Amino acid sequence: MTEPATSGQPFPRAFLRVAGASVAQHQLGMAIALECQRVICMARGTSPELIALQHDAEDAGLQFAIATGAGQLAGLVTAGDELVVISEGLFADPAQAVALLEGRAPVVLVQPVEGALAAGFERIDINRATAGLMRVSGAMVERLHELPVDVDAVSALTRIALQSGTAMREVPAVARSGSGWRMVRSEAEAYALEDEWMRARFAQDGVRTPGRTIARFAVLSFGSSLLHAGNASNVVSAAVLVALFIAAGMGWFGFVWCAFALLAVAWLLVEASRLLRAAERQALGQACPAIPRADALVWLVDVAFAALILLDIERFPAEPLVAWLCTPAILLLLLVLLPRVAEGRIAGLFGDRALLGLLLAFASGFGQVLPVVRLLSVGVVVAALVLPRRRDG
Repeated sequence: MTEPATSGQPFPRAFLRVAGASVAQHQLGMAIALECQRVICMARGTSPELIALQHDAEDAGLQFAIATGAGQLAGLVTAGDELVVISEGLFADPAQAVALLEGRAPVVLVQPVEGALAAGFERIDINRATAGLMRVSGAMVERLHELPVDVDAVSALTRIALQSGTAMREVPAVARSGSGWRMVRSEAEAYALEDEWMRARFAQDGVRTPGRTIARFAVLSFGSSLLHAGNASNVVSAAVLVALFIAAGMGWFGFVWCAFALLAVAWLLVEASRLLRAAERQALGQACPAIPRADALVWLVDVAFAALILLDIERFPAEPLVAWLCTPAILLLLLVLLPRVAEGRIAGLFGDRALLGLLLAFASGFGQVLPVVRLLSVGVVVAALVLPRRRDG
């Protein structure tokens, strides 16, 4: 972490930011995915960014050290160690890196030289260039003692590994396409990569629904600014709670149709927070928890839907309390169940709470919430019976 981002800028290019996290933090996520136990950063000294990276590494359970030169690096690595070497500025998909470094044998990842030099990778021979990533034996690091103290440790280790007969493995073209394998050298390159990476990362999987499409568009439009500001998903999750609180107040004072519309907005915010949190987790190699925060927020939105439906339907004098409570409960439980048993566009539309909120807002404006809820319940049951069954795995 020694090369300046561009001339005149004081910070190394390792701390250029992509989707709210520095390139070094994305590399830390790669190290975590590769099950490394220690992280050694080549740097001229400490800095606030490097200290923050150390905290991230230690929070993930990794040991952290700083080496100011090749000689100090050699002193931190023993012959029995395995060393994964990540070049400064490399931005690569952790899943691809894990697949290419699979196994314990030393390997140097390479790529065709055409285009690689202009992209910032180092030439190996007439036909190949490095890919910025390799696994070598710790014994090779001892040979750094024989070289000048100011030698480029990564470049020198690459040459040592190749001279020792370490196998080369070419990074497939599909892995190098798009934002999957890039060298970031300037702020302009970081911005360009960020836009491409976010579009690929937030690509809609599965069935497209209006609500999820709107949430994705909002994240692509404003997610970059939120991620750079920090705590993006926390901010959006807090906005969800605020929207739910306001919706509850509107329902209490009789503006139920407006409260339903606000629940539609709250669900859009939940889906946006889901995308943003996924980006934050990937940057640091964090696994998805058993119950993601977005799922818990969806449950709160569903509870709010049930409460507003109860506020908008009259309980008849002789009607049992359980029957009154079951009207919204059955609908919401069926909406949760349908995506688990059926698939397809119609199942996805039933699960779009933004559409549900707008439909109930319209029904509430005309005093027809109860028949709409009953029709929706019947519709979900019919859909579960006639739609294609979800295939496990």
